[in-house]
Amino acid sequence: MRNIHSITDVIGRFLMYLRLEKGLSVNTTDGYRHDVEKFVSYLQDKPIQEVEEDDLHNFVCILRDLGMAPASQARIVSGLKMFFKYLKMEGYIDKNPTLLLETPRLGRHLPTVLTVSEIDAMIDAIDMSKAEGQRNRAIIETLYGCGLRVSELVDLRISNIYANEGYVIVIGKGDKQRLVPISQVALDEIDKYMRDSRASVPVKRGCEDILFLNRRGNKLTRVMIYYIIRDLCEAAGIKKTVSPHTLRHSFATHLLEGGANLRAIQQMLGHESITTTEIYVHIDRTFLREEILHYHPRNCKK
Repeated sequence: MRNIHSITDVIGRFLMYLRLEKGLSVNTTDGYRHDVEKFVSYLQDKPIQEVEEDDLHNFVCILRDLGMAPASQARIVSGLKMFFKYLKMEGYIDKNPTLLLETPRLGRHLPTVLTVSEIDAMIDAIDMSKAEGQRNRAIIETLYGCGLRVSELVDLRISNIYANEGYVIVIGKGDKQRLVPISQVALDEIDKYMRDSRASVPVKRGCEDILFLNRRGNKLTRVMIYYIIRDLCEAAGIKKTVSPHTLRHSFATHLLEGGANLRAIQQMLGHESITTTEIYVHIDRTFLREEILHYHPRNCKK
């Protein structure tokens, strides 16, 4: 069994493994790092090689008693399972203590979805007299029109927009690329933004190819996109709890309601598993019932 001289060094090698071997994003690996560091702090002076199943169960119980949401508990358990699997693979431990560690059960949560009229109201609420007005209009049309994650939006590059073909190349989780159709409406708003407000921004070095910039020429942050969405919902009188991800949920739901194939929606969203996409099937039961009544051969009989 290999000796561990510095747990910090081992965690660093674990993160490098996640990035290079697993292809995980920086945000995901940062999450794993925080989760493992929480557990190491909980152990105090106990060596990681002496960890037993009871230590892990007690740690998860403490998280639950502190009121941590089941989804957050599940993420931490997932991180610890990955970490100890790595330790076993690299010969730091002889036995993986997480093999029987159960992940907290998560209830199915149906995401908040905006109606088409609510999205129109958000766009109408944009103050076009302001310098950022056209940029924000292009942001909303791109988020909703392509179903992007907010991290994908802020990293969207000009060179990855193929207007003539009607596609954009999106860099998703794990730096995986996918082709996503983009509407002509979104392309027109991006074109106006590029010709007007973006053309007057002093672009900072390294951001020349980034599409959406702030007024100082830097890439927008995810937090800034959240504030833009929140302020527009407030101006439009929308009372729902809305985030940038709500537009992604709305994109998928409206496609399903329009009759799009679930597999096609999966590819456009960049979901590895179809089960992740299937949550949208549960959102509009009325629409699905109408589809069955209309298309099922038994219901078509006179």
